[in-house]
Amino acid sequence: MENHNENLLIQRNQSVAFQSLAANLKDKGVIFADIQTALKEHSDLVQRYYMKDAVQIDEHKLTALHTALMNGGVFVYVPKNVQIEEPLQAIFWQEDPETATFNHVIVVAEANSSLTYVENYISNNKSEHAVANIVTEVIAHDNATINFGCVDNFAAGTTVYVNRRGVAYRDARIEWNLGQMNDGNTVSENITHLIGDNSSSYAKTVSVGRGNQSQNYTAKIVHFGKQSEGFILQHGVMRESATTIFNGIGKIEQGATKSNAEQESRVLMLSKDARGDANPILLIDEDDVVAGHAASVGRVDPIQLYYLMSRGISQKEAERLIIHGFLAPVVREIPIKAVRDQLSEVIEGKVY
Repeated sequence: MENHNENLLIQRNQSVAFQSLAANLKDKGVIFADIQTALKEHSDLVQRYYMKDAVQIDEHKLTALHTALMNGGVFVYVPKNVQIEEPLQAIFWQEDPETATFNHVIVVAEANSSLTYVENYISNNKSEHAVANIVTEVIAHDNATINFGCVDNFAAGTTVYVNRRGVAYRDARIEWNLGQMNDGNTVSENITHLIGDNSSSYAKTVSVGRGNQSQNYTAKIVHFGKQSEGFILQHGVMRESATTIFNGIGKIEQGATKSNAEQESRVLMLSKDARGDANPILLIDEDDVVAGHAASVGRVDPIQLYYLMSRGISQKEAERLIIHGFLAPVVREIPIKAVRDQLSEVIEGKVY
């Protein structure tokens, strides 16, 4: 994360430990507050977006449970014609292993506005059992741009369900930069609805699995607007006995003419017990469109490993170089420096 303390919120065990927003952003009407404060001070705005456009309360058991037990989160609101240059950052630190995390995050950009939002989840319960149920709703109104970045780094004792949804209206853009670095079992959904004409979304996901953890990641972009564009890029590395599934879904609804749905999912397995699956899915209900996919699952090339080791590099160091090289095409595509830097640190920690 960035070192300065402006535009930063830290939540520790569902309580706000630190909160700051630059005075010039406050003067422009920007809201960056914990969800409980936002419910008290901006109830009309929160009610306008909470579980309305992106996620439904009764969608399934996990969303209903989330609604009943919500105990933290953030509300971000940027008024019309306001562009925020510096990122807004939220750190969610789960220190109490007996407390579950039910965070709700809402990020709204009104027409002709733009912002970058970055969040980080951290816990230290390596052996205790805990759960995290996170729902995020990102709304980009006409001609708005939202860059959403995260590094999820829950410890092995936390089972995680995270549901991140986006809605983009006319000429709007939502860019997802997701570092899925949890050490526990994880189910993650990242779904974007391109409602308006000329709307777009680029969803990038990086994951490293190790130990005995199981992971299931779904990235889905649904096209409703004409000339909408959706791109999915997912790379994952599995070590030891870790297993993962990457589902990439591009759906073009009838009437979304001239739309473009592209996706790439790749999984690299570093050991004989690791398992990876990449499932590319295209659901096309319109004729005049462009759609394509690429998917690959494989193990480390022994010739590549031998070549590196023949140059005096140890096997461990050779695997480290291969992992960084495999994930680099995604990491370098992330436009948020804070996310790129932290991802590199977390990846390094998972390699050794």
